[in-house]
Amino acid sequence: MEKMKVIVVGCTHAGTAAVQEIITHHPEAEVVVYERRPDIAFLSCGIALYLNGTVTQLDELFTTNVKTLEAFGANVKFELEHDVLDIDAKTHEISVQDLGSGRITTDKYDKLIYTAGSFPVVPPIQGVSLPGVLMCKDYNDAQRIYETAKTAHSIMIVGGGYIGVELAEAYSHTGHEVSLINGVRPLLSHYVDASLANLVRLDLESHGVQMLLDEVAMKFDNDGERVFIQTSKGERYADLAVVCVGFQPQTELLRDQVAMNADGSIHVDDYMQTSDPDIFAAGDAVAVHFNPTGKDAYAPLATNAVRQGKLVGRNLFGKRVKYMGTQATSALTLYDKTLAATGLTLVRAKTSGFNAAAVTMTVNYRPTFMPSTVPITMSLVYDKANRQILGAQLYSQYDIAQSANLISVMIQNRNTIDDLAYVDMLFNPHYDYPWNYLNLLGQEAVEQADSQTQEDDHESLE
Repeated sequence: MEKMKVIVVGCTHAGTAAVQEIITHHPEAEVVVYERRPDIAFLSCGIALYLNGTVTQLDELFTTNVKTLEAFGANVKFELEHDVLDIDAKTHEISVQDLGSGRITTDKYDKLIYTAGSFPVVPPIQGVSLPGVLMCKDYNDAQRIYETAKTAHSIMIVGGGYIGVELAEAYSHTGHEVSLINGVRPLLSHYVDASLANLVRLDLESHGVQMLLDEVAMKFDNDGERVFIQTSKGERYADLAVVCVGFQPQTELLRDQVAMNADGSIHVDDYMQTSDPDIFAAGDAVAVHFNPTGKDAYAPLATNAVRQGKLVGRNLFGKRVKYMGTQATSALTLYDKTLAATGLTLVRAKTSGFNAAAVTMTVNYRPTFMPSTVPITMSLVYDKANRQILGAQLYSQYDIAQSANLISVMIQNRNTIDDLAYVDMLFNPHYDYPWNYLNLLGQEAVEQADSQTQEDDHESLE
């Protein structure tokens, strides 16, 4: 029997996970990995940790390396600094350029794994490529930002998502004068609603970050020393500007060859197979199956990438393990607090067509008779029609990251606010009240929903 030839295009988190799985379960397969960068598996979400000094060596942010993977599989070959120029799905052939020599060659595959990832959104702003205006995505970006910031006093962050907020927080620790411009969408709007976003804003401001919200960057200029930013409200300037306004899927090589969504993300089935049976895809190039809506969504998170990549490796040789989908659960640390979110915000739930409601409350995580306790602010989003949980957001000095994971599982399992109100959770004064704070959140939602139902019934009788 001929061994299968597998070509992997791109090797960040998803590609690495797929290769590891193939090496483990199908060592007989011939695997060739083409990656345009000189490295693999860089944790871009750790860049802020490097910039603020928590991680002292940037190389520590690589989760694995080529030597480690090649040592496990005699039939695995990595071609780094090789750029895939073209994929022909009909002939099962790709063309590749060696970025060192410039030489172009072709290669054939039986199965292709597409894990090319994403690239930063470059906003349509004049001067965005000028010196002193940097993007934030990969190893080289992190190096450039780190070196430039050594001689910069003032830093302007453009973008109010996770990366923008993390960078603003990182530089507020290092003696820099930090400003954050964000105006196209509300602060952290992909993850939290306005009530929790406002708490984040207050914490950033209390640590010296100038928050320029409702302000849109329109043009960059540079006089050789400083960067000037023309915004919708005037002119700002800084020694360094970092632009981080989001990511978009890198899928042009498969355009018109496999099914894609309007945003350019690749649609895959429950086994990570594209509309072409010999092409599988995973990671930031791919749409996730978003369980709160039951539809495709774009959620470029490392958690999604490693799960999808592992599933590709499992299903490439026969459909074995179904993709469970995702709630896009995520978290960040901000000063001494944790912000965690899962599922839909109220705004996104309503935009998605749900008759949704949300309840927000603040409670201490454990009794006041304990030596210490701190408050948790929580928001729970639910569908008024069937009371199913659609999302949750939590913010506290107490580590509530695992609470977001619990709500994620409940969304996955289509649990209701009534389930959350009464689900069994441990009690010990070291950890919580007899009613865990998530129980209390569920009960608050039940009270709100029942009250609304009674009002609706009363109105119908009239």
